[in-house]
Amino acid sequence: MSLQNASINVTHFIIGGFDTLSRPIAVGVAILITYLLAVLANIANIMFIISDKRLHKPMYLLICNLAVVDIVYTSSCSPTMIGVLLAGVNTISYVECLIQMCVGALGTAMESFVLAFMALDRFIAIIYPFQYHSYLTNTRVVVLTFILCSRLKYSFCDFAAVIRTTCVNPEKYFNEVAIVTFFIFFFTFVFICLSYCAILLFVKLSSNNEKKKMGSTLVSHLICVTVNYCPAFVRIIFTRFGVVLTLEERQGLLIGAVLGPCLVNPFVYSLRTKEIKQKFYKIFKKFHTSD
Repeated sequence: MSLQNASINVTHFIIGGFDTLSRPIAVGVAILITYLLAVLANIANIMFIISDKRLHKPMYLLICNLAVVDIVYTSSCSPTMIGVLLAGVNTISYVECLIQMCVGALGTAMESFVLAFMALDRFIAIIYPFQYHSYLTNTRVVVLTFILCSRLKYSFCDFAAVIRTTCVNPEKYFNEVAIVTFFIFFFTFVFICLSYCAILLFVKLSSNNEKKKMGSTLVSHLICVTVNYCPAFVRIIFTRFGVVLTLEERQGLLIGAVLGPCLVNPFVYSLRTKEIKQKFYKIFKKFHTSD
């Protein structure tokens, strides 16, 4: 959602970020289809993992947690964008807007922390395979993800669109948010990169079969990391260093940042994770046989 061209009407915001679109219905339908696919794919991943006790392992619990974060994140603003574009509902109450921004900010931060945690999981699994199950237990994974979520509950809100509707100079507030966001993205991204570097150094000493297996794991995670960080870095970080974006470009990056990871993540882990892929094939074969 964007309120960059919004005005305040008593207790409501008027959403005007899509006023310049030449084909709002087409964009709305595309967002609706992408949103439904993302939610259904993430729900499917969650159900696959919950229903199969063999998948009750740290790595799959993290995939399940990422799916939950994706659903919350994309649901924070996708319904509003769909309502504006398809139903013409272009107002949102002040309270609903604040809740939406807080949930969106929480989803953004949690997405980065979960990806960093998944990089740690792969680092331990590859570098210390025999100690893996003693270092990362199911209980520790659940507790750590809960702690991260609790501490970020009162995180900052991405109020760039809202602050532009006020009569104050927004630069001070934009810079403060950019600094906090930069540290979250920077430290998680650096941690992921360092984990990759250590894994790559270890892979060089491994056999060809091990290299292939490790490479497949790294590619899956790298795709998810790239889709998550690229739009965010351009939209939030680079603009603070002089990169000027048009409203349409900001809209595209925002929509991509919200819907991109939520759609890509479940399909990446479904198609590239052997156990989940086998589970999917069994269910598909069962339905095909019954028909």
